[in-house]
Amino acid sequence: MKPNKVFSLLGLAMKAGKVVSGEFSTEKAIKSGKAYFVVVAEDASDNTKKAFSDSCSYYQVPFAIYGTKDELGLCMGKQMRASLAVIEEGFGREIAKKIEMQNNMEV
Repeated sequence: MKPNKVFSLLGLAMKAGKVVSGEFSTEKAIKSGKAYFVVVAEDASDNTKKAFSDSCSYYQVPFAIYGTKDELGLCMGKQMRASLAVIEEGFGREIAKKIEMQNNMEV
């Protein structure tokens, strides 16, 4: 796997204590208004993707489907993770920007 700026930033945010992961914590962060950016793994279930997509659009939280459960877990030094929320605005904005740049380059 090539070095990835998104995963590096997520790892950094995690070390700074600015990421919550796992479905329950991510959902709680969205509903409490603490989430600035939500990432759901590409290999998460369709149900999970739809639930977070709906929740994020309702609470107006930027959202992306990115990486695999393994990659998301690995960059945070944890087990597989299907979802995570960035709970700090600066990190959230930066990670969203990097994902968008990568998606634009892949087209």
